[in-house]
Amino acid sequence: MRILMIEDDAALCEALRPALEAAAFRVDFAHNGPDGLALLTSGAYDVCILDRMLQGLDGLSLLRAARTGGVVTPVLMLTALSGIGERVDGLDAGADDYLAKPFDTRELLARLRALTRRPGTAVDPTMRSGDLALSPTELTLTGPKGTVSLTKRECDLLEALLRSPGHLQSRSGLLAQVWGPMAEVEDANLDCYIHFVRRRLQSVGSTSRVVTVRGSGYKFEV
Repeated sequence: MRILMIEDDAALCEALRPALEAAAFRVDFAHNGPDGLALLTSGAYDVCILDRMLQGLDGLSLLRAARTGGVVTPVLMLTALSGIGERVDGLDAGADDYLAKPFDTRELLARLRALTRRPGTAVDPTMRSGDLALSPTELTLTGPKGTVSLTKRECDLLEALLRSPGHLQSRSGLLAQVWGPMAEVEDANLDCYIHFVRRRLQSVGSTSRVVTVRGSGYKFEV
């Protein structure tokens, strides 16, 4: 499962990374509100850890904007504000659970497991769209003419595209989802992997295609 942690304390993020990855989460981090909102609304994540105090856009405003936009991803809100009023505000804004800082990592993981067990949050590891089946665990793509193996980067890019068929994916959004929001990556890298993905689609005989929207990004069309 993919998890997004929106937290301005980079040291805390790195301290939690080993425990989250050991629990079989593929984790991405955002360290401010605007970046976090862009990633959360991409639809690429199965659960989100959200700090209340963020630069640029506070956690409550971020969550309200995401819920208004139709995001249903389970959200666990973290905060140093542990009063009942703060907890009520977080839940009313759309949080599914609330955990006060400081916290025990074991409790954090238990709460995440509970959120992902709730009806409607279980995720089929195989993604299907049109005539394609993508397996992120096996790193394979299957179409009418067979199955091909993928690199991890190709699989991540296809996963991001398949989650939003027919919708424009901005270049910056794809770069953040596939390489990470803090990665220093040139646009040419994305163009190169888009080329690789198009070749993979052709090799399995798919009628789906990745369409370039000049100056904006890409669309995956079934």
